[in-house]
Amino acid sequence: MKGVIFDLDGVLVNSMPSHIKAWRQAFQDIAGIDVEKKVFYELEGMRGIELVEKLLKERNVSAKAGKVVEEKDAIFKEIKRPAAFPCVKAMIEGLEQAKAVVSGSSKRDVESVLEASIGKDLFDVLVTADDVKKGKPDPLAFNTALKKLQLKPGQAVVVENAPLGVKAANSAGMPCYVALNNTLLSRKDFAGLVPKGRVFEKTSSLKGLLQNAQ
Repeated sequence: MKGVIFDLDGVLVNSMPSHIKAWRQAFQDIAGIDVEKKVFYELEGMRGIELVEKLLKERNVSAKAGKVVEEKDAIFKEIKRPAAFPCVKAMIEGLEQAKAVVSGSSKRDVESVLEASIGKDLFDVLVTADDVKKGKPDPLAFNTALKKLQLKPGQAVVVENAPLGVKAANSAGMPCYVALNNTLLSRKDFAGLVPKGRVFEKTSSLKGLLQNAQ
């Protein structure tokens, strides 16, 4: 196994609460709607604009999606940068394989969060919402990461925490592991998407598995 591709929010960094806080406030401010927290875990991995367009359409609200995204970005920028999950930085430093981050967040958010928590220089490739025209569950972002890493699907594994991300990894032909960490989702939400043995309570639980992956 020559490469490991990580989702960022909720996998490497405890940033989902901050993202959700910003999203919920933005939807309230611009569209006047309240979105339950769990919805964002279910839709995590989508590009921001796609997420907004989907929720506005489902709720039959005519607010401008771009305005919601702008408001969310402004709110998130003011929130204290989240920390990496325990032992994750040491795990990343100990991996000999090529390492990539594939995230549905903007390049600015990905780079600032990584720099403040783990260090973006520890990763060989970053693929963000700014780099692709389709977010998860479309496999485009993972395929883009593979191309930049110069690897084939069978040469890399994915670590995710959201069903859409798992679906994208499956479509890209890569084995996927799930790290639940502090998500509101449970193992049941991943039933049929990954084998039971590939769902872990926290990212650091994957340390030995990833370090010894062949």
